[in-house]
Amino acid sequence: MQLADSIVAISTPPGRAGLGIVRLSGPQARGIAAKFLVPAEWRPWQAHLAHLMDAQGHAIDQVVVTFFECPRSYTAEDLVEIACHGSPVVLRHAVERALEGGARLAEPGEFTLRAFLNGRIDLPQAEAVRDLIDATTLYQARIAAQQVDGSVSRRVAPLKEPLLELIALLEAGIDFAEDDVSVAPAEEILRRLAPILEGTRQLAASFQYGGLVRQGLTLAIVGRPNVGKSSLFNRLLEQDRAIVTEIPGTTRDLVSETASIGGIPVKLCDTAGIRQTVEQVERLGIERSYQAMADADLTLVVIDLARPFTAEDESLMARAGGRALVVGNKSDLARGAGEWPQSQPVPIPVSALTGEGIAGLRDAILEAVAPKGVFEQETGFITSLRHERLLRESAAYLEKACDAARSLTPHEMMLLDLYGALGPFDAITGATTADDILNRIFSTFCIGK
Repeated sequence: MQLADSIVAISTPPGRAGLGIVRLSGPQARGIAAKFLVPAEWRPWQAHLAHLMDAQGHAIDQVVVTFFECPRSYTAEDLVEIACHGSPVVLRHAVERALEGGARLAEPGEFTLRAFLNGRIDLPQAEAVRDLIDATTLYQARIAAQQVDGSVSRRVAPLKEPLLELIALLEAGIDFAEDDVSVAPAEEILRRLAPILEGTRQLAASFQYGGLVRQGLTLAIVGRPNVGKSSLFNRLLEQDRAIVTEIPGTTRDLVSETASIGGIPVKLCDTAGIRQTVEQVERLGIERSYQAMADADLTLVVIDLARPFTAEDESLMARAGGRALVVGNKSDLARGAGEWPQSQPVPIPVSALTGEGIAGLRDAILEAVAPKGVFEQETGFITSLRHERLLRESAAYLEKACDAARSLTPHEMMLLDLYGALGPFDAITGATTADDILNRIFSTFCIGK
C-alpha cells in the first residue's frame, strides 16, 4: 500500500438507504473534495452543507460534509466524510469524482490500518474495531467497544513492564560481571518471574471464554421422537421456527437458527428424532443427527419426563459423552412410571410448552461452556486466537527462564528466554508485528473501514 496516497471508499453497506457515507483520507483529501463539492468550507470538526457536482458543473445531490483535520481524525490524517442520500448511483458518482481528482480506492481495512500505523490506535484496538462491526449481540458489541478503548493493552502492560525491568536489571548486571557481584540472585529472579508467568497463563486461559464470546458456539438438540426437541428449539429461539406435531418423525433434516444466550451467539440445531427405522429418508435424517452431535460444541439430550426412562435414552446419553446436558422436558406433566436411574446424571427439568425451567437451562448451558467465577470481569479476557497463541508462546519462554534460574544458568543465556518472552507481547500490541501478519489482519476488514 502507498500510504502517502489519498484514499476513498464508501463506508456504508451496499444498497439503498436514507443516507450513505463516502470517506476520503490522506494529505490531499481536502483539495480533492474541493474539486467536486460547492461551496467547500473547511472549518475542522464542523458539518457544512454543500452540493455534489458532476463534471459538467451540474448539482447531483445536496450533501453534508465534515472535515477532520490531521492529526485529530480517525486515521490521524486529513479526513473528509461526505454524507449523501443513500442512492448507490450518487455514492458511486462521489467516489468516481474523487478518483478523477487524484485519490485511489481504499483497500479493505486501510483506514484503520492508517490509524494504527500513524499511532492513533494500537493493534488490539484495530482488531476490536473489526469485532465491533461484526458483533451480532449487544454483549459482543460491549466487549469489542471496551477493547477498542484499550482493555487488552491495559491487561498486557502489567505483564510486559516488569519483564522489561527484569531484562534491564540482568543486562546491567552483565556490565558488572568482572566485579563478581550478582545484582540478581536466582531467588530474586524467580520472585520477579512468578507473577509474570502466572498472569500470562491466566490471560491465555481466558480465551476459553473469550473465544466463545467472539465466535459463538453450536448447540445440537437430540432425543427420541416426540420428546419435544422442536418445541424446546422454538422456546430457546423465542419464535416458531421448527414444525411441531404429535406425529413421530416430523423433523427429517437439520433446522438451524442463531439465538443469543447470555450475550453469546448460539447456533441451535434441531435434529431428527433418533430411533430404529427402515424408512430411508428418516434414516438419513437420523445419520445427520449423529453428525450434528459430533460437530456441536455442546449437545442437549432431551428426555421425556412423562414417559419411562428407556435403553434408547441411555444409549443416546452415552453416545453424547461429556459434552452434553441432559434435559427432562414436559415437567408440567406427571412423571412416567419408574424411577430415574441413579447411575445417570439428573436431568434439568423444563417445560417447552409453558417455559418453566428455560431460564435455568440457559444458565446451565453457559455454565457448561464457561464455568462461573473463572472470568468474572468483562475486561478480564481475550477474544483473539492470535493473542492466545502469542501469550502461550510467551509463557513457554518464561517457563524456560524459570528453569534456567533454578539451574543457575548464566544471565547471558537466560536473557535469550526473556527476550523470547518479550517478543510475543510486542506482537500483540503491534510493536514488532511483521507486514504479512498486518496484511492478514486488515484484509478481513470491510472496505471503507
